[in-house]
Amino acid sequence: MDKSKALNIWALLNSYLKERKTNIIMYIVFVFVFALIFKLHGIDVKIALYPAIICIVLWGLYAAFRFYGYCRKHLHRAELSNHIEITLKNLPKPESLLEEDYQNLLNVLTECNRLQLSETNQKYSHMREYITLWVHQMKTPITAINLLINEFDNDDKNKIKEQLFELEGYLDTALQFMRLDTMSSDLLLKEYSLMQIVKQGIKYYSKVFISKGISLKLSEFDTTVVTDEKWLLFVIKQILSNALKYTDEGSISIYAAPHKTLVIEDTGIGISEEDINRSFEKGFTGYNGRLDKKATGIGLYLSKQILDKLNHDIKIYSQLAIGTKVEISLTSSLPRKWSDAL
Repeated sequence: MDKSKALNIWALLNSYLKERKTNIIMYIVFVFVFALIFKLHGIDVKIALYPAIICIVLWGLYAAFRFYGYCRKHLHRAELSNHIEITLKNLPKPESLLEEDYQNLLNVLTECNRLQLSETNQKYSHMREYITLWVHQMKTPITAINLLINEFDNDDKNKIKEQLFELEGYLDTALQFMRLDTMSSDLLLKEYSLMQIVKQGIKYYSKVFISKGISLKLSEFDTTVVTDEKWLLFVIKQILSNALKYTDEGSISIYAAPHKTLVIEDTGIGISEEDINRSFEKGFTGYNGRLDKKATGIGLYLSKQILDKLNHDIKIYSQLAIGTKVEISLTSSLPRKWSDAL
């Protein structure tokens, strides 16, 4: 018998005996009471010893049988706990009033949790709908302001446009964050040209490249990937946004590596080693984020969540004062939950 199994049986036996400790003690007390009465009446105590031994043997056999049933019930319930689809209807039939009371309590708690969960989901759904609507509504005045400031001819015009561009980026991030839970129903998976998706991201940030004087080193590549264009473009834009934000001079290089891997590399301030390990945590901004003051710690978190759902991978390599390299592996063609089912 294996050691872990033996320890498990011993733990069950210990638990079984503890639950019946009072019965065992009372049995021993009764044996001593009978022995004491026999002794006081001058009857040989051995007369009481023989039936006591017989009762112990019978009790031992009965206890062994009950312990076997106790182990089977424990194993059955432990097996049920490993199945996520278990419901209260699958629970073993109660064998005592106490077990029935516990199952009734479970029914009451389950119903209370169901009602609370339903209420919470409803509130979350309303909040998500409101924020989604609010984001779309906010884009209308931003577009209007952009058109209005085109009539101005002063040095502040470009500065205002830059702030509006940042605001629009934050709104897009908020919108995608709210859509993340329902992303699976919004996927359109087919074969795309990776270069065309990358060029859309570059075009979006073209004015930022020019205003900051950052040179772009784009190596043409002919790579097709099976993905969702909209969601992958969002990730690429997030990576480019970070690269531009933390690169004051130098260049940003974009090229393809083997095994359908997209690489975006900058010559920015870099990320410390301890921060790299936490880059994809929600809300983590790191040292660079604390310097920037406007970092939310959501962009990379969202990117990782999206790529996980698309069954793509992302890795970050960086050195302080040298730069950062981001690798997006696009070899898989199906979202993880779908590819696992095939």
